Amino acid sequence: MTTPFSAGSLVTARGRDWVVLPESAPDLLVLRPLGGADDDIAAVFPSFETVSSAQFAHPSPADLGDAEAAGLLRSALRIGFRSGAGPFRSLAGIAVEPRAYQLVPLMMALRQRTVRMLISDDVGIGKTVEAGLIASELLAQGSASGLAVLCSPALAEQWQAELRTKFGIDAELVLASTVSRLERGLDLGQSLFDKHPHVIVSTDFIKSTRHRDDFVRHCPDLVIVDEAHTCVAADDNTSSQNQLRFELLQRVAADPERHLLLVTATPHSGKESAFRNLLGLVKPELATVDLGSDAGRRMLAPYFVHRKRADVRQYLTREDGLADDSLAEETSFPADRHFKDETYRLSPAYRALLDDAIAYASERVSAADKQGRREARIAWWSAIALLRSLVSSPRAAAQTLRTRSATATADTAEEADRLGAPLTSDFSDSDALEGLDVAPGAETGGVADAGARLAELADQAAQLEGPTDDRKLAALVTHLKALLKEGYHPIVFCRYIPTAEYVAEHLDGKLGKKTVVQAVTGTLSPQQRIQRIEELAEAAGDDPAARRVLIATDCLSEGVNLQHHFDAVVHYDLAWNPTRHDQREGRVDRYGQKRNVVRVITLYGSDNGIDGKVLDVLIKKHRQIRKDLGISVSVPDAASSGVTDAIVEWLLLRGRDGEQGSLFDVDEYKAIDKKAAALAADWQSAAEREKTSRSRFAQHSIRPEEVAREVAAVRDTLGRAAEVRGFVRQSLRALDGVLRDDPGGSGDFTAELSGTPAGLRDGLAPALGGDVVELGRPVPFRSTAAVARGEAALVRTDPAVVALAGYVLNAALDEKAAGPRPARRCGVIRTRAVTGRTTLLLVRYRFHLTLPSRAGVRQLVAEDARLLAFAGAPNNATWLPTEDALRLLDATADENTDRDFGERTMSRILDGLPAATDHLEAYGEELAAELLASHRRVRSAAGEIVRGLTVTAQKPADILGAYVYLPASTPAAGGVA
Repeated sequence: MTTPFSAGSLVTARGRDWVVLPESAPDLLVLRPLGGADDDIAAVFPSFETVSSAQFAHPSPADLGDAEAAGLLRSALRIGFRSGAGPFRSLAGIAVEPRAYQLVPLMMALRQRTVRMLISDDVGIGKTVEAGLIASELLAQGSASGLAVLCSPALAEQWQAELRTKFGIDAELVLASTVSRLERGLDLGQSLFDKHPHVIVSTDFIKSTRHRDDFVRHCPDLVIVDEAHTCVAADDNTSSQNQLRFELLQRVAADPERHLLLVTATPHSGKESAFRNLLGLVKPELATVDLGSDAGRRMLAPYFVHRKRADVRQYLTREDGLADDSLAEETSFPADRHFKDETYRLSPAYRALLDDAIAYASERVSAADKQGRREARIAWWSAIALLRSLVSSPRAAAQTLRTRSATATADTAEEADRLGAPLTSDFSDSDALEGLDVAPGAETGGVADAGARLAELADQAAQLEGPTDDRKLAALVTHLKALLKEGYHPIVFCRYIPTAEYVAEHLDGKLGKKTVVQAVTGTLSPQQRIQRIEELAEAAGDDPAARRVLIATDCLSEGVNLQHHFDAVVHYDLAWNPTRHDQREGRVDRYGQKRNVVRVITLYGSDNGIDGKVLDVLIKKHRQIRKDLGISVSVPDAASSGVTDAIVEWLLLRGRDGEQGSLFDVDEYKAIDKKAAALAADWQSAAEREKTSRSRFAQHSIRPEEVAREVAAVRDTLGRAAEVRGFVRQSLRALDGVLRDDPGGSGDFTAELSGTPAGLRDGLAPALGGDVVELGRPVPFRSTAAVARGEAALVRTDPAVVALAGYVLNAALDEKAAGPRPARRCGVIRTRAVTGRTTLLLVRYRFHLTLPSRAGVRQLVAEDARLLAFAGAPNNATWLPTEDALRLLDATADENTDRDFGERTMSRILDGLPAATDHLEAYGEELAAELLASHRRVRSAAGEIVRGLTVTAQKPADILGAYVYLPASTPAAGGVA
């Protein structure tokens, strides 16, 4: 532009100072308040309003502060940054401090012009955060203008909350339950995907032919696919649902300009063809390349992230080639899962019911075999439904016995299999668990006295409720009491809704007065489930003796993060798919779990003919493979189904032959062992393939030392979470707030704000709710980014933290501000930390960035704050290393300083600061060169996005604070010279 005010320069208008932004034109200045956010941007017409150049004023020598003033001012300034100058444009505005290893996918993404990646880190590592980092960065850089997340409807609201609370991305939910409302607000001919740039979409809703064409036509230029392995077809036998999802993704991926992130913890799942199809969505050539060759692995490496916990538990150490461990990072996953298998035996009455039910099912299957294949398959699924519900609970059994089987409506044997398998087994290729926890029916019709016999069995089951006849329930009470006594908060997983409700009902009041029990099942919407869990957590309160117990079906076994409220898992019902056990346990065994050991109790019946063999053949084998490899390997579906089918077949055969002896001594039972052996061999082969895959595709395209450089740069600019926590605590105390630490050593606290200045309370009211501030209610400050209304998160982007930082910064800059001022712009401190006069400067640099992207060139103004220190007088300064300047922030005052002497000393230093201008400007140019190199490193593999990249330091730099440290009368050894 040809205006006399260049981008990044300071101007005065409307009684305050502003920064000129690149969007300005000769007749229109676009301005951001100095230290303000993008929400405060204003447009000023120089022809009608007075605009003049501004020079940032030096601090006043009379406005002296104490030893903490420099640190508080620096933190307040850094918290206020929303446009850092580093290569990661979004990190200044997100409410999460990413782990160093989570930056690896982001760095890989920024090396691609069009981002195509398969992120398949292990369960609990943080794939959602990794995908969110990439999405927020592409949106911040302008490389993408819209976002769509495809996921199951059960996870849609969690994705929405994660994007909003952690990344500041507001996305609209597009689900079967919301689409009618959304469409009513459209203009004629408008697509809802045009009206709403960011959306969370149900994959199963949008894949239908009715909706997918509109979605593909108006699809945003950035798409994230959650649980991507459920959206690829393996072969012609793949379900029609998977085929539809795969066809949708093929059309989405067909646009070569569309960014696509595929997210899954199980990319391979033992099916090579499905894995190839998944890779083909990322890059077509990967579908056929020889991945066993070095060339094939090199081709795949830039697009594939594949790590287990052991790879990231300790990251950035000397073993990674670092010179020191200052950036080392240890991620606190639970050390282990402690497994304990507990058994129970059926009561005589329950034994009699099971025998009667087996006899009925055996007769029904035998009769159906003579009527044709369709009838045989309907009877088969009905028998499995009956047996599974019987070993689950008497209430589930009674409901199943009184309900018509869904398979009874099938016209063919194939349709019966399609309807029966999801409800009666745990091997489903659907990515949604909705509706799969209902009790399946057993009534199929076609037999004259079937209704009466089933009703009689149902009545018999209903009489067995309670711990007297239901010894499984009695065993659960015993084991839960033991867990609660040890201080655990367990989740009890059940297969069916009636079982979960029955268990919750009978546990109520049985586990102690301070134990709260709640049930969450598929009868609740996803939002209601989260709400009930939060209510359960709140009901336990802050009483350390209080305990919570959650009874849940598998509607909570995927996607929902429960590690903050629970730390033990009880499998009340065995899943026939051991991966489901791993998913259940993964709700609490993940990053953020405070327990070193997660307890897992598996309850099984030793004499019901089903549980024992499922445990031995499936569950224990799965655990062993996970222990050996450090990851889970999916069980081969077909082989596993063969084992469970053999168990059921043997039970029915036993009932038909009248065998009443030992369950494990008949010849027919040996067939189960043969199929189990075949399964073990297939499974071991899959495990070996997965082990080879893990080592073959380990992420080496980004070296640890590259990550370390960028992590150091981010922390230098934005600080760390510990700095935010310390700033909030120190500032609130200095402003007359009363802080009370939460019990348990979590670092969380509650603040009484009624005594703080009115200006601060006015600033906090919009963030916390006016009623909270006006009524003087205590405000909880939490470590998590997701907080309730009236609470504040200890993250730099939380509105309450931003308001506090703004108040502290503005009070420091305004010497006439009334009330306490925690931060001051200058100070004179006598300390044993120095051996000679040392001056610390807090300097704000502004940079003008030219950032090319595939969407065009963006001009930005960014800020950075640095600490510089020198010994001696300004005109003869000896400039100190950066680490010495940082150490001065921790220096404490060891002697009092006479105020008049302090003012005279400060005046001499401030008067001499013009002599430091050359060094400050040269340092700014060094920073600009470092930033340019950092941008180039991050984009190194995307040459066309590097060309035209520039970073220029705006002159002069702003001296926000100057602090003089004088040696105490008895200096300590090793002080700063």
